[in-house]
Amino acid sequence: MIRHLFIVGYDISNSSRRRLALKAIKGSAIGGQKSMYECWLTQGELQETLASLRSLIEPETDRVVFVRLDPRATIHTLGAGVLPADGDYFYAG
Repeated sequence: MIRHLFIVGYDISNSSRRRLALKAIKGSAIGGQKSMYECWLTQGELQETLASLRSLIEPETDRVVFVRLDPRATIHTLGAGVLPADGDYFYAG
């Protein structure tokens, strides 16, 4: 089961749909800020999350984007970055 790192972002106009989108994404998120989250997803989890979001958004007014990050890419930071306080292992449950 291979996981890939995605940046998942959304712009949802309705508050109740926005809360549901957050709930759908937050279960897989390892970090984030406002409406942008880092998620490690398997292919199945990706499809499940896409289906959940597809069923709740209004395509005329809402936007959701999934960007798969290349693990070989060089990391660049702007500003004062703070390393995450991750332990020796990662638990997804």
